[in-house]
Amino acid sequence: MNVEPDQTPARRSDGTRAAILEAARARFAAEGFRKATIRAIAADATIDPSMVMRYFGNKDGLFAAAVDIDLDLPDLSAADPDTLGELLIRRFLAIWEEPPGNEVMLTLLRTAITDDALADRARAVFAEQVLPAVLRYGDPADAPRRSGLIASQLLGLALCRHVLRLPPVVAMTSEQLVIDIAPTLQRYLTSKHG
Repeated sequence: MNVEPDQTPARRSDGTRAAILEAARARFAAEGFRKATIRAIAADATIDPSMVMRYFGNKDGLFAAAVDIDLDLPDLSAADPDTLGELLIRRFLAIWEEPPGNEVMLTLLRTAITDDALADRARAVFAEQVLPAVLRYGDPADAPRRSGLIASQLLGLALCRHVLRLPPVVAMTSEQLVIDIAPTLQRYLTSKHG
């Protein structure tokens, strides 16, 4: 049996999985966890709903895979200390404004507000990725407070720009946001408690 190299079972499997995740991210971002259905996600991916179940087991498994995100935050300990706030806001804007991160983050934000179990996933992203990045700079004992302030700034910006769509915040360019937000993040990163 001759099989084209790009049509091997493993490649088809990877393509099907990727199509399901892309459809799920878009559907979860648009409708939230509760309203999105396996049937609708399968239709968006142009596959049978049983394939979604085969790859992910159930809707919870699909959601977990769809919102699994690596923020890929910069190593602040290796950066110029005067550019820390700018590095964080630029990375945050890249995540929020480029696929698939934008859909994943929007889904996490929308669902975490209304579902305690899903809020746990958002807290896990914070604990596993944001806090360690902040620990790399400044007083480690004060890192939880500083990282909490950073999260409140960035999530507040995301809420206003991408969920509530407040016109003045939506109208701002990425460069305007960097200019306005970087100094605040810089202060949170380098401030001393007390």
